[in-house]
Amino acid sequence: MRKLKPEKGRLLISAPMLTDVFRRSVVYLTEHNEQGSVGFIINKPISYKLQELIDNFPPFEAPVFFGGPVQPEMVNFIHRVPFKLSGGIQVKDNTYWGGSFEQLKDLVNKNELNPIDFKFFLGYAGWAPGQLEDELKLNSWIVAEATEEYLFSSEPKKLWHLILKNLGGHYAIISTFPDDPSVN
Repeated sequence: MRKLKPEKGRLLISAPMLTDVFRRSVVYLTEHNEQGSVGFIINKPISYKLQELIDNFPPFEAPVFFGGPVQPEMVNFIHRVPFKLSGGIQVKDNTYWGGSFEQLKDLVNKNELNPIDFKFFLGYAGWAPGQLEDELKLNSWIVAEATEEYLFSSEPKKLWHLILKNLGGHYAIISTFPDDPSVN
């Protein structure tokens, strides 16, 4: 199987040996170029509601995730409704990063958006120029194609296992590794 290279719109699946904040993470890369890389962890939901994080934000049941360790107080989002929300940056196909927060609030107030079309993140994952490539040489990450089904999954906690299993071969075997090998 040919190894994919990281690029905007692809996923990074953490190797099972990572034990830091990225343990069993699936990161959606929204930027990857000579200045570095930016992405969001899409499989670690947190219990906050959006209206608890942003002053004067109307109730909106879109999921909120721990996006990464950089600027954990910053809220970002991805969505798949560019025809309703302007100002977003196209990442891949029908997936956009960000957009007009005022327009977002207005559309939520008018009940014109479906929460399943959004993922919000506290913080992000960032890599300096060359840093991600160095981590890939150490086999810290597996690069996979992103799909809307993965990005907007209703069962995000299962994504790490599911994506590895779907990659097949030795990745499918990795997907069966216990969370804590010492209990095996």
